Amino acid sequence: VDLSHLSPEERWRVEHARMHAKHRGHEAMHAEMVLILIATLVVAQLLLVQWKQRHPRSYNMVTLFQMWVVPLYFTIKLYWWRFLVIWVLFSAVTAFVTFRATRKPLGQTTPRLVYKWFLLIYKISYATGIVGYMAVMFTLFGLNLLFRIKPEDAMDFGISLLFYGLYYGVLERDFAEMCADYMASTVGFYSASGMPTKHLSDSVCAVCGQQIFVDVNEEGIIENTYRLSCNHVFHEFCIRGWCIVGKKQTCPYCKEKVDLKRMFSNPY
Repeated sequence: VDLSHLSPEERWRVEHARMHAKHRGHEAMHAEMVLILIATLVVAQLLLVQWKQRHPRSYNMVTLFQMWVVPLYFTIKLYWWRFLVIWVLFSAVTAFVTFRATRKPLGQTTPRLVYKWFLLIYKISYATGIVGYMAVMFTLFGLNLLFRIKPEDAMDFGISLLFYGLYYGVLERDFAEMCADYMASTVGFYSASGMPTKHLSDSVCAVCGQQIFVDVNEEGIIENTYRLSCNHVFHEFCIRGWCIVGKKQTCPYCKEKVDLKRMFSNPY
């Protein structure tokens, strides 16, 4: 069709009609693609829920591995060297701690080493997340101008700290749970069936296997001693690590349910 004799407005209308004719039916195709995507997401979510319920151990291991390794690809691709350095340091120490936690027989100092390391990471992640959140809120309210900081710089700083706090906080939580499972089965006082594999003396902590020298009613110099509702006694630091860092809500010896709010006003 010769468009030279048409006005610009008429030429635009003809071109617009041609474009619609060329892409006729694409709207239906796009709607089908959206429906397929939604259905896929729903089915994938259902499969993930079933996987987590039926095989929680493999689910936790796979998700932990992905969360640990996937950021490494983007870090190298985007040249985020600061994150890479922190990731390498965290991975090296965590790998050493995890190695110690999976050894048999379990060293007497290993449980405390594991709990101290993951407790330290928790505190650092928590503090980093709080500082990042405050930086973001200060930027939203314009308080960054009081320190002559550009809004984009302040927001980048806050979001980066929030990411570091959330990422390493979730990562250490999952690693701590995995280590707690390995140590629980290795120590020998705990079993999945709920029946202890050997008798626990009143003067021995079922988490670390070491002697308890401070009475429940006494004030300890380094740490106190706690007695659960099932009357089993543990080192303060061991039972805090077992219940909080390792997300274990049961007694390490008899698997009785533990009320953390009643036991500790401040878990950490």
